[in-house]
Amino acid sequence: MPSQRLSVALTRRLPEPVESRLCELFDTTLREDDTPMTREELTAAMRGCDVLVPTLTDRIDAGLVGQAGDRLKLIANYGAGVDHIDVATARQRGILVSNTPGVSADDTADMTMALILSVMRRIPEGLALMQSGEWRGWSPTALLGGRVSGRRLGVLGLGRIGQAVARRATAFGMEVHYHNRKRLRPEIEDELGARYWESLDQMVARMDVISVNCPHTPSTFHLMNARRLALMKQGAVIVNTSRGEVIDQNALTRMLRAGEIGGAGLDVYEDAANPRLREMKNVVLLPHMGSATNEGRIEMGEKVLVNIKTFQDGHRPPDQVVPAML
Repeated sequence: MPSQRLSVALTRRLPEPVESRLCELFDTTLREDDTPMTREELTAAMRGCDVLVPTLTDRIDAGLVGQAGDRLKLIANYGAGVDHIDVATARQRGILVSNTPGVSADDTADMTMALILSVMRRIPEGLALMQSGEWRGWSPTALLGGRVSGRRLGVLGLGRIGQAVARRATAFGMEVHYHNRKRLRPEIEDELGARYWESLDQMVARMDVISVNCPHTPSTFHLMNARRLALMKQGAVIVNTSRGEVIDQNALTRMLRAGEIGGAGLDVYEDAANPRLREMKNVVLLPHMGSATNEGRIEMGEKVLVNIKTFQDGHRPPDQVVPAML
């Protein structure tokens, strides 16, 4: 690309320091409000810029990429996951795609542990009791939860986030187990104290807590389906801070209502949270807060800046995504 300032379009509001730096370096069009763009607005934005900076709320499928025109050359995603972008079609059209990997691992791992503790120690129930003003004092049998130490944690996807979860879980005295498409190197297993299970079914059946930390791909869609959820121990807990599509949410809801699963902590959902989940005391629901820290969101923006600037200088963005990586 020539050295002139690129035209950059944002689809959502980003932290002020990120927006300011983007405006300094590029001809940047900011989003006036913080609502997701409509499909028509996305189409117009893609036709009128050199670089689009979308987020996970923007569904950029093959049809949308096909309407982008010839100007768009880079989709610099603000976020690590790119399952909302048809990367293969973009590549065929000569449009590069980049993301922001590795930034939110610690933040998401913190939230994973927060959900595990919240469900097992019934923290939201205690909070609700205090906020209602109905607490009448301590009782030996009130709000009894489960001890975290000594429990078996099965991590589904021991990548950056999964490994960060494993380190935190070990500090809480949990036994760490994991299932990956490929087994990790022995030195990584030793460092984390993690046991590998080649069979996901066998791991699920033996864990006290399941943490979903794998990306959403065609092969992981409903990986935790009704059959696999039924393998969980009756009192087991499942936590998801990855992508909602990895769990069959309707099946999970039915089993929680039937008492076949001990509890769930969810930060992500298929489309939206099943309303029946909100009625259950053994379920903790969060509004996709896993990466929601000031530090993390600014670091994500810094990666977007580096990807765009490197592209403008005529080089491959350091975080370029190719279909083979998915």
